[in-house]
Amino acid sequence: MLKLMLSCCKIYISESKNKAALKSIEKAAKLFPECPIVNKFEDEIYNRVGYTLVSKFSTNLKNASFAMVKVAFEKIDFQEHCGTHPRLGVVDHICFHPLSGTSLDLIADTAKSLAFEVGSNLQVPTFLYGAAHQEGRSLDSIRRELGYFRPNASENQWIGGTELETLQLKPDEGPAQATRGKGIITIGATRWVDNYNIPVFTNDISIVRKIAKRVSGRGGGLPSVQSMALTHGGGTIEVACNLLEPSRIGGDQVQPEVERLAREEGIAVGKGYYTDLSEEKIIESYLKLIQHSD
Repeated sequence: MLKLMLSCCKIYISESKNKAALKSIEKAAKLFPECPIVNKFEDEIYNRVGYTLVSKFSTNLKNASFAMVKVAFEKIDFQEHCGTHPRLGVVDHICFHPLSGTSLDLIADTAKSLAFEVGSNLQVPTFLYGAAHQEGRSLDSIRRELGYFRPNASENQWIGGTELETLQLKPDEGPAQATRGKGIITIGATRWVDNYNIPVFTNDISIVRKIAKRVSGRGGGLPSVQSMALTHGGGTIEVACNLLEPSRIGGDQVQPEVERLAREEGIAVGKGYYTDLSEEKIIESYLKLIQHSD
């Protein structure tokens, strides 16, 4: 019996309030029924939506992703954006992941192919990361060089398009200048990553930034954890985490560590949540969707 080979693509778009635009983006994806949207996560305060697509065929995954990206750039004006989640463009980033039976090299080729199409056909500066980049450059290193982590308005808001039309970092594909209406895009390929957010009940962003730094691998905390503090309204600031090796360090380890650090500061913490299904649930959901469509 042949092993099922699957690939996954996560597309993060800097918009959640413009429902007509999101409807058009999702309509574009439906032109590729063999590559369904398995999960959708919206956050209105962050003004951000994440789509997870899965397919047996990497070409279909690339084509469906490109169709969604094209419509996103047509329907969304980055200059009108406002939210509490950092971003670099209308389509903030896209990450490809190998699932059952698929190699990282194959999915990296898919990422590079999409980057070429976005850069050349849509004329958007495009940066590669992870296995899609020849030196394995990390996503966070690109973001740091391009000012991703610095709010450009009061109360930790990110508004409008980038002021940096001429980029400090040379794109891998596309023009060297960004337009304010589109921004830039990062496209990569990595092993599976989980996103886990923990609400901390305070308005003091400096305290939560300290907690986020201490829980992260970069700050001497948990290995393979990246984290940042993001305002989430109503007296809540979230410690938003990327879990780069979720089978090794998952939300069940991050949660008690954030609780411990928050206790030291005398503040309370809520139960964290994942912004997507687990790798196993993604595969399971895809197989159910395909079975019902047959």
